[in-house]
Amino acid sequence: MGAATKAQTAARTLAAWAAALRYEDIPVAARERARQCIIDTTGAALFGSRLPWSRIVAGHARQCGGVGASRILGTGLKVSAPAAALANGVAAHAFELDGLRKPSAGVHPGAILLPSALAAAEAQSADGKAVLTAFIAGAEVMFRIGLAAKQTTESLGFHAPGTNGPFGSAIVAGRLLGLNAEQLTQALGIAGSMGGGLLAFTKAGNGAMVKRLHMGRASEAGVVAALLARDGYEGPDTVLEGKYGYLEAYARDGDPTQFTKDLGSHYDIIHACLKRYACHITAHTPVQSLQELRAEHGFGGDDVATLTIHARHKVLSHHDIREPRDVAGAQYSVPFCAAIAMYYDVNDPLAFSEKALNDAKVRALAKAVRVIEMGDGEKGGAWATRVAVELRDGRKFERFAEEFKGTPASPLSSGELQTKFMRMADGHPGATRLHDQLAGLENVADCRTLALGG
Repeated sequence: MGAATKAQTAARTLAAWAAALRYEDIPVAARERARQCIIDTTGAALFGSRLPWSRIVAGHARQCGGVGASRILGTGLKVSAPAAALANGVAAHAFELDGLRKPSAGVHPGAILLPSALAAAEAQSADGKAVLTAFIAGAEVMFRIGLAAKQTTESLGFHAPGTNGPFGSAIVAGRLLGLNAEQLTQALGIAGSMGGGLLAFTKAGNGAMVKRLHMGRASEAGVVAALLARDGYEGPDTVLEGKYGYLEAYARDGDPTQFTKDLGSHYDIIHACLKRYACHITAHTPVQSLQELRAEHGFGGDDVATLTIHARHKVLSHHDIREPRDVAGAQYSVPFCAAIAMYYDVNDPLAFSEKALNDAKVRALAKAVRVIEMGDGEKGGAWATRVAVELRDGRKFERFAEEFKGTPASPLSSGELQTKFMRMADGHPGATRLHDQLAGLENVADCRTLALGG
């Protein structure tokens, strides 16, 4: 069948757009948001690279990654592009510091797309402008694929970024590898068979470390898909909307029109959201509210008689974990994160650590927190919460929050972003230089010169 007669599937439309995208086509606001996401994720990955679960995966990548030009952050090791994407994706998501999208689409642009971009860029000696363009192309594709699932993937037990992430990563890597529209179509078809990630850890009470792996595997999968497509491997072009495709397998009552909606006229990357705290995004508004109330009224965890969190249904179904057995489980638990916020400085990522996990006072308060589903008539989106605190002295406080510092409606300033980056990259040689390089990414002539270490 000739190319002119092939059906214009969603994958073909997305691939053709991504292949043709030029840096000059991208609005300034979209470039800036993508650049912020790249800076923030790099800091998160440098912080995460020091953690034991990241080191395990880095060791695996060293053993299996062979000889290559792509660096594993925080190690100085150079391996093949897929192995580097795996290790750096795990590091970026290693401590719940990487960003996503608001309103949620079940996507993690930084932890999936940046490792793919760095791995392919170093393998190809690509420049910073090419990386930024590829990152945005991948985000536009991945965000739309996430939106098409209409937030139903995780109700079926799949971790959404593990299913939509390989598609975005394939676009990023494919762009940097020089794939044409037909090859990018094949890469998307291949990526569809490489997704996965189960939410079993949320109910098991153990094994939450595996959540970190979902981002790394998604990033790695896209790089592998792009490399295979470059060499002639094929995948189904109906992978997104077709029979047994992404929507049918990973969603219920999905909306296929979202795959290409406003493609090229609206840049969805502007909805990228940066995290403020080292915990799951559903905990951000209650944690921020409690931190603010503590500062304003001068109380701590020992002063609390009752603590109630009014939240959306997903918090009750997925994030109401009262006695987590590991740090990842604690970070995924809204009542546990709220309890941490009553005793620790949550601006410090290490507040969400083994110390807090094993703190008897935190554990007791987490078990006592009341979590109540918000009524359909209450204002606010999926992350909105209303916290109510009653103190032992009789004082009562209540606060509603839908936004937090880092959302598109309340963005971090360049200074705040740099402060967060330097905190996350603390101890990394060349951190200041690396921040400056990323802030002026378009001026980097060869990404192998980025001060990533090694």
